[in-house]
Amino acid sequence: MASNSQQYNYDRLSEQLQQHDVHPSAADIHGMLTGLLASGTPLTDDDWLVLMSDLANEGQAFDSALLPLLRNLAEDTSAGLRDREFGFQLLLPEEKAPLHERLQALVAWVQSFLVGFGINQTNLTALSKDLREAIDDMVEIAKLEFEAEDSEEAEQAYDEVLEYLRVSAMMCAAELAQTPRKPAASGKTLH
Repeated sequence: MASNSQQYNYDRLSEQLQQHDVHPSAADIHGMLTGLLASGTPLTDDDWLVLMSDLANEGQAFDSALLPLLRNLAEDTSAGLRDREFGFQLLLPEEKAPLHERLQALVAWVQSFLVGFGINQTNLTALSKDLREAIDDMVEIAKLEFEAEDSEEAEQAYDEVLEYLRVSAMMCAAELAQTPRKPAASGKTLH
């Protein structure tokens, strides 16, 4: 299976979003969409599009010309999250982009993932210990302000965080996407 990062180019998706006056970045859109899907939002109807427009487009419906792209991205992201070959990839700038740009997009992706995730999963106590730990780590990553130095060590650290986020998103989907849960009234909540 081809990963969504191979089918969707970050820069082209960013351009298309801008052309349709959608202001969040491609990383924001993909992170939010991934969070929604990994936490149990089904693609069986267009409710996910309503959620996405509320979160990413100030409650305004997306331009109809953008809908096929968003639907395809959602289908491919969902398939990537379920891929037994672990083909899911975060949609981020290419490796040739400066490290500071990739780090900014990575932080935007994880922040947006947590927003999408939090729509369906507000009670973290119902999650497995491993998944709670991964979400806690994502919250910490989302808070980071990176000072990017172009070095081999910094590149390696970026790659390790990227891989951790990729695996964590797939772990969320494996645990939650098959059976959407309703938020419980009490317990630790995601902010």
